[in-house]
Amino acid sequence: MGEHRYDEMLDDAGSPRPHWRAFLAHLDALPLETMQRRCRFVNDAIASDGVTYNVYADPKGASRPWELDLLPLILPANEWRAIASAVAQRARLLNAVLADLYGPQTLLAEGLIPPALVFGQRSFLWPLHGVTAPTGLHVYAADLARSPDGHWWVLADRTGGPSGAGYALQNRMTLARAFPDAFRELHVEPLAPFFSALQDSLYRLSPTRGGEAPLAVLLTPGPYNETYFEHSFLARYLGFPLVEGQDLIVRGDSVYLKTLRGLRRVHAILRRLDGDYCDPVELRADSALGIPGLLHAIRAGNVVIANALGSGVLETGALAGFYPAVSERLFGEKLGMPSIATWWCGEAPALEYVIEHLDELVIKPSYPSIRMEAVFGHTLDELARAQLIARLQAQPHAYVAQEWVRLSHAPTWGREREHEKHDKAPHSRRSRMHARSATLRVFAVATANGYTVMPGALTRVAQYDGDVVSMQWGGSSKDTWMLADRPVTRVSLRRPRLGADDVVRSVAFIPSRVGENLYWMGRYTERCEGIARLLRAALVRLADADPESEPALRSLASVSDRLKIFAKGDELDARDFIAAVVDPQVQGGLAANVLRLHACANHVRERMSTDNWHLFHRLQQRLPGPDASLGYALESLDDIMMTCVSLAGFALDDMTRDESWQFLVLGRRLERLAHVAGIVAHVLGASAAERVDALEWLLEATNSIVTFRALYRRTPELLPVLHLVVLDDTNPHAVAFQIRDLLLVQERDLGLHALAPLGEALRHTPLGGFQAEAGEVLEASCTELAGLLLRIERAAFGLSDELQRRFFTHAGTPVPVGIEAQ
Repeated sequence: MGEHRYDEMLDDAGSPRPHWRAFLAHLDALPLETMQRRCRFVNDAIASDGVTYNVYADPKGASRPWELDLLPLILPANEWRAIASAVAQRARLLNAVLADLYGPQTLLAEGLIPPALVFGQRSFLWPLHGVTAPTGLHVYAADLARSPDGHWWVLADRTGGPSGAGYALQNRMTLARAFPDAFRELHVEPLAPFFSALQDSLYRLSPTRGGEAPLAVLLTPGPYNETYFEHSFLARYLGFPLVEGQDLIVRGDSVYLKTLRGLRRVHAILRRLDGDYCDPVELRADSALGIPGLLHAIRAGNVVIANALGSGVLETGALAGFYPAVSERLFGEKLGMPSIATWWCGEAPALEYVIEHLDELVIKPSYPSIRMEAVFGHTLDELARAQLIARLQAQPHAYVAQEWVRLSHAPTWGREREHEKHDKAPHSRRSRMHARSATLRVFAVATANGYTVMPGALTRVAQYDGDVVSMQWGGSSKDTWMLADRPVTRVSLRRPRLGADDVVRSVAFIPSRVGENLYWMGRYTERCEGIARLLRAALVRLADADPESEPALRSLASVSDRLKIFAKGDELDARDFIAAVVDPQVQGGLAANVLRLHACANHVRERMSTDNWHLFHRLQQRLPGPDASLGYALESLDDIMMTCVSLAGFALDDMTRDESWQFLVLGRRLERLAHVAGIVAHVLGASAAERVDALEWLLEATNSIVTFRALYRRTPELLPVLHLVVLDDTNPHAVAFQIRDLLLVQERDLGLHALAPLGEALRHTPLGGFQAEAGEVLEASCTELAGLLLRIERAAFGLSDELQRRFFTHAGTPVPVGIEAQ
């Protein structure tokens, strides 16, 4: 054990602590190669599950893979009971403080809390003063650290919208698979009861009326938030729709979710959006993330917010020094777990102490809104020390000082070094274990019987041997095993004893934004495939370098210009075709559309299986760089097309046939209809010679070349090609097939009947005029069919606009009346 550090695994004599011995014995029975495989399994599981922690301006990319260490942190049952009791007590205390600050403000009047610490920060939301709520802190989290003497201390309180519980659950799911035998034999406490209690708490407090079933949603800022993976993961696990501010609307004095079936009343909101962003009418007018009028619905008591807006006021570390007296005043109790020694510099004696003992302290901002990294006094040179003291004296109320605690060390499994990959000599497990500073984030949820603490935690460890434990700064995480002193029962999150009414009401509430993103996923998937087939037809001909291919390349360049894939220049340039594949700056090209597809998929990530999301992630990775060669561009095209085909297979075989699937398929069909009708019309509008040159690539672009050869066994001719790609309603890439499939969607009135007369006109198109190789009859037939196809293309785009208006933006949607509408 290092000097002035508590070692979580080893005692002072260097022997394993009792609660670690069984796990270490399990490790000793495993060959080192097995440990290496399990380490790779954990990394692969994190990658395949798409677990990320988004970091802005990160050189590794915005979506940084989540870091999970192979070794858990293990705590014994008796120690955990003391931690859970202290955290539950603290949650109850802070909930009472929050109620007082937004209510009678007795603690301020009695001088137990300095008013400057409350009114001096933006997190105190004045419009909510006087608004009562049954529970302000539905979910509370405490960051804990162990001091060198082995005692636990509270480092920070997380009260706004605590993050990390979802990551803790993901860590558990992964590590339980890495060590299934040890996990079972050690009687590790399950995490599911905590999340079940969270579900029940929101349902219990939901202000329903008239027997309606409660609807709870999870409110997220969107996919660019650093913990967006957790938002989507929790929404899927809890069974709550994942919504953004634009998905909700206030009508009258209630909040409604815009769904594909109209407006549905929302009774509870589990928010992961900062409180001051939640209502642009009364809070932040410069934000478009919130729900206009939300505070009106809160005052009316028609929606429960977890956590209550304004609860972030308690996250200031300066308040911690006043909680012991507040606890004595409110409950007559001493705190079961004290905060780390804290001095608010806004008090003159505290400022003097801080300046005098700066080497022993850590300086932090008083208010969460102040962006500042913690400053360790002992690391400062003379100049930096003088500058910090000057800042403290200039604005003392803005700073708080805490005792510098030498964080405890937890074992981590070191990564395999490059030279060890080729080194056949065995390496001991002890040489692979490294001691790193660690902290715990422990979670509590309000229930009818007080606060229940999750029997686990998100353990975070420092990247290097220091005391800065932060995921933003490259730290990693651990699963936290709380050992039970008895065999444990695994609990399912499924709610018990569902009745007939529950089954009848179990309608999937699909937000309109989800339907819209799935619809555009369908369109972009089909668009990517269509563009990829066109560009592959061009690149194959460029690779052949056959002069006879130039007429086909010119017609491919012409149709690419029409589809805005790239602008056709005066000269036929191979670089235009390659750039359309690899360069995202070419707005109509393949790379740009793949990025749009990935963005749509990211917005509905909670509705995707792991395999499905892995395909989307792989699709983006298959994009070559902007300097790719012709050969590499061709290879990437093949990969992208295969991925698009796989995505179509998922939509066909793996998705539930609900409304979201329906709009995904609608997007694919309308995009394919417009794409095929448009390029065939373009070919028919060309000269007779150009039409002949285009027939083969037209079959390739519509994925019909193999079918054509099987049917006709000859070089392409105009009549059979047109029949196959336009009129054959058994060919899934033909125009007639798309119209037939769209008209079969009869479950609801989607406005698709506008295609019926066009489909009828297409069915009665005379084919005789296409038998001639040239002449007026042929040209007239081509002109007539091209005009009909252009009308079909415009109809497809018009239907897309109509779907947008009716189902996604809800323009003119009336307020629901009665329980059935709600």
